[in-house]
Amino acid sequence: MSKNVDSLFKPFSLKSLSLKNRIAMAPMTRSFLPEGIPTEDVASYYRRRAEGGTGLIITEGTTINDPVATMNQKVPQIHGQQPLAGWNNVVKQVHAVGGKIMPQLWHVGMARNPQKAPFPELPSVGPSGLLSPGKKVAEPLTMAQIHNLIESFASAAADAKRIGFDGIEIHGAHGYLVDQFFWNGTNQRIDEWGGSMANRGRFAVEIVKAIRAATGPDFPILLRYSQWKQQDYTARLAETPQLLEEFLAPLSEAGVDIFHCSTRRYWEPEFDGSDLNLAGWTKKLTGKPTMTVGSVGLNGDFFGAFAGKSSSTRSIDDLIERIDKGEFDLVAVGRALLQDPQWTNKIHQGNMNALETYSGDALATLS
Repeated sequence: MSKNVDSLFKPFSLKSLSLKNRIAMAPMTRSFLPEGIPTEDVASYYRRRAEGGTGLIITEGTTINDPVATMNQKVPQIHGQQPLAGWNNVVKQVHAVGGKIMPQLWHVGMARNPQKAPFPELPSVGPSGLLSPGKKVAEPLTMAQIHNLIESFASAAADAKRIGFDGIEIHGAHGYLVDQFFWNGTNQRIDEWGGSMANRGRFAVEIVKAIRAATGPDFPILLRYSQWKQQDYTARLAETPQLLEEFLAPLSEAGVDIFHCSTRRYWEPEFDGSDLNLAGWTKKLTGKPTMTVGSVGLNGDFFGAFAGKSSSTRSIDDLIERIDKGEFDLVAVGRALLQDPQWTNKIHQGNMNALETYSGDALATLS
């Protein structure tokens, strides 16, 4: 690394949120929570990253109050007395060392395997009951179910604010429930929740509005979205900047404060004829702050990590150039922080030789 890192360590403020730097911990599912309740080990895990200098912690996906929201019993919940008490402890520990923290609100939708999840007698839910394009395994959500899910997201956000979180992120990426509404491959509805880009975005728009009503005007709302899906890595919500603007505008108007733009590799341009990545285009089209993510500090992408593969470190000079130019405002770091809780401090100190090479073994423990 040869670039000055000062731009990564400028404070960032938005509404009630004040961050000491531009680095966030990306949400990463860990499945180390018995019965969905955050333990002391979980609190220590997040605290270590805040102690390591990371300005904002975004938790692993934590599921809203719906019996089929989760994949397994070791995924955290953000409803019920015991899980909320556990999260309150996590918040206190992160705040005690000067960090800020938000939960990622999650419903897995049709990505759930009923045989491996709680309530196996209940079918998974999605806009059209499609597990992937053309593969229907359940009935479409009813209007009543859709409205109940919207209220569950809002209740989760209200609880998050009540127990001290600094904002919330909606998981609208990677082929899970919210994204299943976005993507025409899994949303074949012919009512107001499907069809046009605006209709496919309506579920998320209504969630944002309900959260805003439940939490007030100053509570930050982040939305994570992606073009790619776990069902199809080449899938795209928008093939052109014009279509991307059509997708983003209603979400921005509804009250999304920061767009968290998930890509496999942050350095790859989103559209031909421009070097801007997805976060760069999103900021250009909405005027809202954006967060980039995707293999920051590493050469190998995260699909290899799922297979237990290690990854060598990668210079972040180009990342710094992009943030210097204002292409995006925040940077989410995943596996590099999973491997090394002190990653942010080491970057700040210019101590690049001390950065740890990512090992696939890091997924096996909550270190």
